[in-house]
Amino acid sequence: MSTIDPTPTRPALASFRPAARRVIGAEESLVREELLRPDQSLPLVIRPAVAGLDPLAWARGNREMVEARLRRHGAVLFRGFPIATAEAFHAFVEAVVGELMEYRERSSPRHEEGDRVYTSTDHPADQRIFPHNEHSYARRFPLKLFFCCLVPAEEGGQTPIADTRRIFDRVDPAVRERFAENGWMYVRNFGDGFGLPWQTVFQTSVPEEVEAYCERNSIQCEWKPGNRLRTRQVRPATAVHPRTGETTWFNHATFFHVSTLPEDMSRGLLADFAEEDLPNNTYYGDGSPIEPETVEALRAAYRAESVLFDWERGDVLLVDNMLASHAREPFRGARKVLVAMADPYEREDL
Repeated sequence: MSTIDPTPTRPALASFRPAARRVIGAEESLVREELLRPDQSLPLVIRPAVAGLDPLAWARGNREMVEARLRRHGAVLFRGFPIATAEAFHAFVEAVVGELMEYRERSSPRHEEGDRVYTSTDHPADQRIFPHNEHSYARRFPLKLFFCCLVPAEEGGQTPIADTRRIFDRVDPAVRERFAENGWMYVRNFGDGFGLPWQTVFQTSVPEEVEAYCERNSIQCEWKPGNRLRTRQVRPATAVHPRTGETTWFNHATFFHVSTLPEDMSRGLLADFAEEDLPNNTYYGDGSPIEPETVEALRAAYRAESVLFDWERGDVLLVDNMLASHAREPFRGARKVLVAMADPYEREDL
């Protein structure tokens, strides 16, 4: 199940007007850097400055530079590079960062378009997907996400991004302290006709393999009648980035909270299910409810920091998964945006 921002308010769409440029050392004759707007530090835009630039050769030769820009800005938009297919996208990701990750412990409906290249989401076009950091609920998560626009929507369909360092700063210190003491708990129920089945999430139909995965990944699992499953996992709400040393707001506590759904959907689920049987819900790590005003304040923090831009065909967006959240706006018409994950990191190493 997706979580969808229940409020129609959104930040104004950033028009693409280069606000600042700087050269890239010895590569200044090959690419140029630009900001979408002077008041927004992300995404940094990198464009070819010469015709016929080989994106794979350039990426392989400039990994350290890209990494440095990513750590500073949190997201880098490669625009104007000839990336037109899933295969070309896969090759570009490998050139930038190396091996791609498989999508495990799934939460969003996706299908594979190539080797470890997936649709960004298969949720209906009219749904707004709330900001989140990929797999922040998991023990193992990608440090890097790549999005590639093969077909831009006729209208809407942006992928809002937000700096999680700035979101952290917006969260009330008392709220930060409460989460620091307890963490947050993600409760998930499978088999009641909502959301992904546990067989898809865990990529197996063998209950014993699910139990083994849960044990390895600090997840409590409970089998219910009818081959149904309930899981609980407690994670920290913040994380220190392993390469920048900065504290980030890194969790799904807002995303999966039942109140983040549209009001009619939230009300319907609460009428049909006992709270402990909801498809997805979140709590403080000790199991106590998160206050409605706290969840709304957290939603407001994400909305205040969200930056939008229109996709162009061939765009590749590289996101540091700890430094920036991502989302999706509703759209009209055809839209095809792919995603790949890379640079796996273990929570115990933070």
